[in-house]
Amino acid sequence: MLHQKLLSTINRGYALGVEVLLELGATVNAQGGRYGNALQAASEGGHNKIVQMLLDKGANVKAQGGYYGNALQAASYRGHDKIIQMLLDNSADVNAQGGTYGNALQAASEGGHDEIVQMLLDKGADVNAQGGTYGNALQAAS
Repeated sequence: MLHQKLLSTINRGYALGVEVLLELGATVNAQGGRYGNALQAASEGGHNKIVQMLLDKGANVKAQGGYYGNALQAASYRGHDKIIQMLLDNSADVNAQGGTYGNALQAASEGGHDEIVQMLLDKGADVNAQGGTYGNALQAAS
């Protein structure tokens, strides 16, 4: 029950509400739902303060699941560069596979986010990685 309230509060961008729910015992790494976990939901929504709060509370940056596969892919698809940097600074795997777009590079390519594509390449993203809806980053960009 608290997990559903947490995700709903994150989707609305209510940082204070997220803080209260975490204090009441909502599990920061609970799995389930469209986004797989709270960190992925906050990353997709572009909620910088909430992402940092979740990371500070021990959110697993490498957690897999949900529509995008992981938080880095969600932020990459949406073009949230500050969140991408936070996730990378917390050891997000730039080449993690899964989700609709296959990996973060494909998600950023499909979203048309050139600067994020470069950021991911600079961090070692595999330009030839296969998977996802488009098969590879070049096809996603095309």
